[in-house]
Amino acid sequence: MSEDPTAAFQALERARAMAKNPGVGRRTKRLPRAEAGPGLGDPGSGARPSTRDPQTFSDLAAHLVGDRGWEHHLKDADVVTRWPDVVGESIAAHTVIESFKDGELIIRASSTAWATQVNLLRPQLQQKLAAELGDDRVSKIVVLGPAGPSWKHGIRSVKGRGPRDTYG
Repeated sequence: MSEDPTAAFQALERARAMAKNPGVGRRTKRLPRAEAGPGLGDPGSGARPSTRDPQTFSDLAAHLVGDRGWEHHLKDADVVTRWPDVVGESIAAHTVIESFKDGELIIRASSTAWATQVNLLRPQLQQKLAAELGDDRVSKIVVLGPAGPSWKHGIRSVKGRGPRDTYG
């Protein structure tokens, strides 16, 4: 096994030349230098507060809500979740919010008597909701009685009155 000493000597010389001048003999592309920006050369970098510091989740969520314009939706959802606080425990025990969309609040009562009672209290409810949400958020309150049973079974059914011999 005789190796050519001149080839090894030439490789050693190339390695020494590349070590002295790193740009010689390489075909690598130089990366662009990072420019000063948030955290890179700004006065807040290091031990001082910076924009690169971790943020609290509540600050990030508040920023997201503000950017997306979700303030009104969150107020609407807040009223739905705090329904017992807004209307009182006795009314909330017998009513459920079915939907709150485009200024129309649909409430379902547990009985027709409670539906009548809530209909009579509609002006007071309107005032409480205006205080919670603002004057223009709830334009209409619809109070529904309890839902009747459905005779529809399955995805296909025949239109009509349903079973006729059930109620005499």
